[in-house]
Amino acid sequence: MKETGVLIKNAHNPSSAEETSRIGSADEEGSRNRVELIPAKRHAFILEHLKRQGAVAIQELIDLIGASPSTIRRDLETLERQGALERTHGGAMLQRTDLATFEPDLATAAQFAREEKKAIAAAMVSQLKAGQSVIFDSSTTVLEVARALAASPIEITAVTNSLAIAQTLACVPEIRLVVLGGICKPGSLTLVGHPGETFLRTIHADIAILGTHAITGRILTETSLEVAAMKQAMIGVARRVVVLADSSKFTTPSFCTICDVADVDEIITDSGIEPAHLTSLRSFDVNVQVAKVEK
Repeated sequence: MKETGVLIKNAHNPSSAEETSRIGSADEEGSRNRVELIPAKRHAFILEHLKRQGAVAIQELIDLIGASPSTIRRDLETLERQGALERTHGGAMLQRTDLATFEPDLATAAQFAREEKKAIAAAMVSQLKAGQSVIFDSSTTVLEVARALAASPIEITAVTNSLAIAQTLACVPEIRLVVLGGICKPGSLTLVGHPGETFLRTIHADIAILGTHAITGRILTETSLEVAAMKQAMIGVARRVVVLADSSKFTTPSFCTICDVADVDEIITDSGIEPAHLTSLRSFDVNVQVAKVEK
């Protein structure tokens, strides 16, 4: 029988270049200093602002971000091509109808709700114990758990379908790393399909740590059939399942169902969750932990 998991021993940790930095620069008129963000962070800022306000003017984004008009227009054009927003005269608005298969590109997704994800990750890491076998899915919030573990290692066996998480944990001596095989999902660092799903059926993990694209009522959903199938396989082989979902994830459903809330043991979210969503969650047979976000 062929081995379908791969143990990685030598890989490089992500460079500090992956972390977002701000670079001061002079504006076009030279009258004040601008703060220039990398494109992914600008895109994330624009989308988060639109989620709060519904619509935004180009001039407002120029004032908030400190970028030039041409840069903001290019950002809006890029996000419109991705299906994230609709352009209006002098600005942009959210899509009138949410696109069930829309997801931001990897770099932009990593910039969403950074402080919320870090708080949720810290709450998750506090539950882990030496000697456990832990499945890490490929979500950006779960990646924050891996980063926290790399900074303060615990002796565990980590199983993942994320090349980003594998790279983060590969050089941590205390962690025995198993990387699932599969096909790399276009535009991401996520491995899906076989042989990863087949290999999962041969193991029995203590904990599976999963993200989700949306929680609507009692249903967890994803934008991709392949990603949902991998998460379902992970749920099926773990004694305990914990879902990490920042407060922005409580929204309209994405394309395909992962599972019912009752199929997981715990959901960790952040203190920005709306009271109605929290009440709804707690009415189901699932433990809910709210991580406090320090702003």
